[in-house]
Amino acid sequence: MPTIYDVIENVGRELYLRALKDIPADVRAALRKGWERERQSGNRSAEQVMFTILENVRTADAQDTLVCQDTGLPVFLVDIGADLGINVAELEQRLRVACERATREYPLRSNTVHPLTRKHTGVNTGEGIPVIHLAFIPGSMSIHIRMAPKGSGSENMSFLKMLNPSEGIRGIRKFVLECILESGARPCPPVIVGVGLGGTSDTAMQLAKKASTFRGIGSRNPDPEIAQLEQWLLEKINQTGLGPQGLGGATTALAVHIEWAHTHISQNPVAVNIQCWRGERAEAIVHADGSVTYLDGAS
Repeated sequence: MPTIYDVIENVGRELYLRALKDIPADVRAALRKGWERERQSGNRSAEQVMFTILENVRTADAQDTLVCQDTGLPVFLVDIGADLGINVAELEQRLRVACERATREYPLRSNTVHPLTRKHTGVNTGEGIPVIHLAFIPGSMSIHIRMAPKGSGSENMSFLKMLNPSEGIRGIRKFVLECILESGARPCPPVIVGVGLGGTSDTAMQLAKKASTFRGIGSRNPDPEIAQLEQWLLEKINQTGLGPQGLGGATTALAVHIEWAHTHISQNPVAVNIQCWRGERAEAIVHADGSVTYLDGAS
């Protein structure tokens, strides 16, 4: 009989493939909305780019294949029920094996190399890869696994700045907009912009990654002031005119998501992490009895 770790391994493999092949429903809806916006604006070039993006998604569906050749670096966000008594080392090892199996068995392009020698591992795992973020949920008897293959085109457009607190919200707005303009077409817009505010420098970067990669489009931060900043930034980014694939238009970003943490009195870290238009992610819940519920990645 399969153990819960066998189930986790199989689920990890399946999530990697699903994330690469099945664009989440909220992302699809945002892309269609962007196409309609460009069509109504009369910008034929931007409309055609958005149409081509939607055709890319439809073709991947029809052929049951990858949406993009960049299979990314695997990132997992795992919420573990505290009452399950899970061996974390075994869970992490099984997710590593899951990525290796997906790479060999599909097969997937492997991207993982040594940062100095550039020597290839060949299996999409390596030192520190996959990236696994763990949280423990009191009173829970399930494991919620979210997976995203983070491609390099958008990941390269990552930024961190330690703002002076006196710069306030104006400094935050200015920095985020500068990051978008500097990125231009490189992250394959329309993009999903993740912003991390507060904490320490590494916390801010982790928050930005969570915001860009794992939040559902259309969601709003529960803090009303943060939510207002999300909306302001989205409007201003779409007014830059960069547009789809940087060729001009009204749809530069599909969403702006902000996650935050309290910080030190004398600092204000701000991080930006960008996700390309694919918004690839997949998620599942592993129950205590070994059964699995796959979700559509829109949480």
